[in-house]
Amino acid sequence: MALSRIWSAFIIVAVLVAAYKWIFAGDETIFNRMVVGKADDAVDSIGYVITGEPQKSANLSRESFVKSLGTYNYALKDSVQKAKVLITDNISSDSVSSLKSLNPAIKVYTYGSLQSRLVRKADGIIETCKSAVTICIGLIGILALFMGFLNIAEKAGGIRFLSKIVGPFFSKLFPELPKGHPAMGHMIMNFSANLLNLDNAATPFAIKAMESLQELNPDKARASNSQIMFLCLHASGLTLIPVSIIAVRAAAKSQSPTDIFIPCLIVTFIATLAAMTIVSIKQKINLFQPVIIGWIAGLSAIIAALVFYITTLNADRVQVFSGILSNGLLATVLLLIVAGGVYKKINLFDAFIDGAKGGFETAVRIIPYLVGLLVAISMLRTSGTFDVIVNAIKNLFIALGTDTRFVDGLPTALIRPLSGAGGRGMMVDTMRIFGPDSFAGRLSSIFQSSSDTTFYVVAVYFGAVSVKNTRYAVGAMLLADLVGIITSIIVAYLFFGSIQ
Repeated sequence: MALSRIWSAFIIVAVLVAAYKWIFAGDETIFNRMVVGKADDAVDSIGYVITGEPQKSANLSRESFVKSLGTYNYALKDSVQKAKVLITDNISSDSVSSLKSLNPAIKVYTYGSLQSRLVRKADGIIETCKSAVTICIGLIGILALFMGFLNIAEKAGGIRFLSKIVGPFFSKLFPELPKGHPAMGHMIMNFSANLLNLDNAATPFAIKAMESLQELNPDKARASNSQIMFLCLHASGLTLIPVSIIAVRAAAKSQSPTDIFIPCLIVTFIATLAAMTIVSIKQKINLFQPVIIGWIAGLSAIIAALVFYITTLNADRVQVFSGILSNGLLATVLLLIVAGGVYKKINLFDAFIDGAKGGFETAVRIIPYLVGLLVAISMLRTSGTFDVIVNAIKNLFIALGTDTRFVDGLPTALIRPLSGAGGRGMMVDTMRIFGPDSFAGRLSSIFQSSSDTTFYVVAVYFGAVSVKNTRYAVGAMLLADLVGIITSIIVAYLFFGSIQ
């Protein structure tokens, strides 16, 4: 029910914002962009000139201000006659009047009034539907592979063996699960894949875990406590080494691409603890039990040791070490699964095929859920709702006279729970505008690691088991996301506060 309300709200707000832009801002093409627009459409740039010091309102240098507008397809011109727009800090000044006399057709905006017109290009409804199906098609092979291997592991007893190891800890967080249930093993394999930044492997493990938990669910259309706890922990996105973020920073010519490693690890760890605490309070689970405290302390010690080792490596060695750790461990797990199957004398290939068939069925089953959510998210982006929110926040903190540097990284934080690719794109945009080693560039990197794609997680994993009533799952995930965002800002100021 909560997801239904949020989905409806996304669509209603997007349409209302678009209608406002059409009626009051004269944006005659906005509904076309919302329905049939493409992110890679070639659009003529909007020429503009600047008078006064609009960068003061934007809290940006002139160079950064020009780069920022460039991401919205605005191009700085060297004469008023070549421009369509004049941007100023004082619309009633004499200089504005003299410039307008040279080009009477030019439109004049203050930086604040210009914000309502700025919209980054994104795919419209039609293209988003195609993208959703493409995503699901891309998942078929991955799901088939890993679910095939998981079926071998189940028949060989490997999942039950893993369940016994993690049973003491999971039995406290998941009191509804019977001792040694296979779902425990599936969940730990999913968490391990997330820790190692193995996105492709994490998805099938999570789906298999949800299917195992669904077997115990008395109401198949309503999320169980165990499913909510699992997905909230999964959505918190705990990752040991943010390899993809480090790689993007290195590609952007960062002088120190790995300097966000420790802040990212701190933030994602706190976000995971927040998710665990939020759901535990709702489900009345006591987290101050010796077993839970012991496991958390042990994991913290492992993370601390890894942090100490990573700090001794340069950027290139971090990526090499991460590749060896993550991919090497994954290959080892697959080897152990096959070895266990041989030892148990099961028919390996038949077991693999039986499991792989489920991968295709699952990928097809999640298409409607993914299409529905991605379309709503697309409408929010193409209507400019995100830009309205970000600029409103920025104007608020400017009025309060406080530091507004963190606002420049907020687009990544706002889009990340809705779209992984969108969040990554916003992070890259922020680095391009402000520089990878700027405060905003570093903060956007930390935001990108602070959580998983919450609505994607809800659509895919609840959709995989046909759960329609998600109860308080979305609210708990978004609250954990908020904790991650606030923590990211605090940690960024602690580590990089002196950087502009």
